[in-house]
Amino acid sequence: MDDYLKTKGRIFDIQRYSIHDGNGIRTIVFLKGCVLRCRWCCNPESQRFEIETMLVQGEKKTIGRDVTVAEVMETVEKDRTYYRRTGGGLTLSGGESLCQPEFAEALLRAANESGISTALESMGYADYSIIERILPYLDQYLLDIKHMNPAKHKEFTGHSNELMLENAMRIARSGMTELSIRVPVIPGFNDTVEEIRDIAEYTKALGTVKRLHLLPYHRLGQDKYEGLGRRYLMGNVEPPANEKMEMLLETAVKASGVECQIGG
Repeated sequence: MDDYLKTKGRIFDIQRYSIHDGNGIRTIVFLKGCVLRCRWCCNPESQRFEIETMLVQGEKKTIGRDVTVAEVMETVEKDRTYYRRTGGGLTLSGGESLCQPEFAEALLRAANESGISTALESMGYADYSIIERILPYLDQYLLDIKHMNPAKHKEFTGHSNELMLENAMRIARSGMTELSIRVPVIPGFNDTVEEIRDIAEYTKALGTVKRLHLLPYHRLGQDKYEGLGRRYLMGNVEPPANEKMEMLLETAVKASGVECQIGG
């Protein structure tokens, strides 16, 4: 066995038959660990690298397990027929996959070398040298851009945005992967026409973006906070209305000049 297939990493879920997070039908591998602490995060169990216990419907559940690339690929390979039919493949998500750079690189390489399409759902919060290592194995980069204002970004996520925006530009200029920008639309944070326009204009400036996704805020992860003994910081914030999302979509289309959609 190639040595890189023995690379170990820590995951908290593998989701098969997904139609989100990349083209076609996909298998999503969720890696543990994240540098940001976004208030609206719907996977709070992804944030800490440590293995945790979470109450799920009153039952204690262990969150996180250590696996090798070869073990993950056994699951990924099961749906090769679906990938071929639909243009799907493997997507790495999290957390922030770049927090486990060796594991992420080895997983993407394993899929790539066995002819399975690859995608990465990430905020690009890492040294560019790490991103550079994975680009040769990556077909699609689904890159989160949450806000253009560094201070507001830090207030709501715990970190400023300069590194991520710089990496977005470098990924776009590399021309090595299909780049899509994803914007979680969060009431009170980035749901004004001006804020979405700013992100859309930056998307246009990147020059090689395939599409822009607006992802409406939802509260599906709220129970997980309780299960982890943590407070949900979004309080009673309601998801954005459809009319609001349509208006923001129109703004994004005009300002970005690329294909835009709600969801995905």
